Amino acid sequence: MIHSKDERLEAFSRLLDVLDNLRTHCPWDRKQTNESLRANTIEEVYELSEALEQGDTNAISKELGDVLLHVLFYARIGDEQGDFDIVDVCNKLCNKLIFRHPHIYATEQVEDAGQVVQLWEQVKQKEKDGNKSVLSGVPSALPALIKAYRIQDKARAVGFDWQEREEVWAKVREELQEVEHEMTSGSADDLEAEIGDLLFSIVNAARLYGVNP
Repeated sequence: MIHSKDERLEAFSRLLDVLDNLRTHCPWDRKQTNESLRANTIEEVYELSEALEQGDTNAISKELGDVLLHVLFYARIGDEQGDFDIVDVCNKLCNKLIFRHPHIYATEQVEDAGQVVQLWEQVKQKEKDGNKSVLSGVPSALPALIKAYRIQDKARAVGFDWQEREEVWAKVREELQEVEHEMTSGSADDLEAEIGDLLFSIVNAARLYGVNP
């Protein structure tokens, strides 16, 4: 079903009213803080991810609502503390999207999605509060495999990558040999570091062959 813009705004306004009411009158909602909600937010995003993987549109709609609730909850807490509110959240997002799409809102020219990604990374570093380097936008709290993938993907976006994907296997074999060496002659710390290098190279190979590690 396609809803009009007025219907969308009415639904969003209703949600804000419901959250305001719960925050005022419900003992559980009233006691929540940024920290108490954080773990639940992570769980909700994983539930959304599962629904997306399964292609269950009904579940996707439901889980999107749960994630949206958390976004609005944090904005409500920010409003109560006098730091920001949902208007600030929306305006900052709009300003960022416009700034990062100069090929739509300015005069930059791109030919394909790959060039859009490269432009995106370059523009992010020009933002007043943006990333100071390409890799600084990778959250330190990401799960290790995802973090490795994102680091490599961001490096690729600025041209740091193998010329031919088959070249990665020489690196994988090199790292495997170093692991085998440390297993017989190195310390536990050295072995851990070399296994990390091996895993990183395997993630890189997976990325190059279009496999999500």
